[in-house]
Amino acid sequence: MKQWIVALLVWLPTFAIAGGGNVSLQAANNDLTDKASLQRGAQLFANYCAGCHSTQYQRYERVATDLGIPVELMQQHLMFNPNAKIGDLMTNSMSEQYAAASFGAPTPDLTMVARVRGTDWLYTYLHSFYADPSRPFGVNNSLFPSVGMPHVLEELQGIPRKIYETQMIDGSPTQVLMGIETDGSGELTPQQYDVAVRDLVNYLDYSAEPMKLERQRLGLWVMGFISLFLVLTVLLKKEYWRDVH
Repeated sequence: MKQWIVALLVWLPTFAIAGGGNVSLQAANNDLTDKASLQRGAQLFANYCAGCHSTQYQRYERVATDLGIPVELMQQHLMFNPNAKIGDLMTNSMSEQYAAASFGAPTPDLTMVARVRGTDWLYTYLHSFYADPSRPFGVNNSLFPSVGMPHVLEELQGIPRKIYETQMIDGSPTQVLMGIETDGSGELTPQQYDVAVRDLVNYLDYSAEPMKLERQRLGLWVMGFISLFLVLTVLLKKEYWRDVH
């Protein structure tokens, strides 16, 4: 028992740091039934994430089948390794040693990240980058401070900067953070960027559990069967005990 307590005390500070302190999470509101969104998310992942992050517990063919992407288009637009086959796992060529030297630590596999972090966390994280010249890649993240990752979607969003407002607090002027605002240099408008982030999060949610919708559908049938079986059991019990009473 003492060992569990010690382990908990050791890991809690790590979770607190990774969680980003007092940042409120924004609702992702992603929709796993929206195949167009999932297809766009897969394209975004391939173009902006797959160079560093793998999803090594998925196969190209399974993703193409689930998302309704023709195999030819999958091979042409979402598979950048010329030696990869459609049935291969979705790995990349970046070695752990190179990643550690470039980013300070090996880049994590993202297959299960939506189950570990949650979709709201991912959505908020991708909206929380801001310019910080003191950091190696020139950006920081208010949800995950000092994260060793560049803002890979910066060309879509533009350069995000923290916006402050001077307010009187306890009788003295204080700079209060009001949010993050871009400089307008991105390829997308803020509304379009929101959609792109939601698409990417939607794809990562699918990646974490491809059978999620099927599981939920089967769960409803199972609950219906159990409810019907319960009613039949109660009626049968009353029939058996009728003569006893």
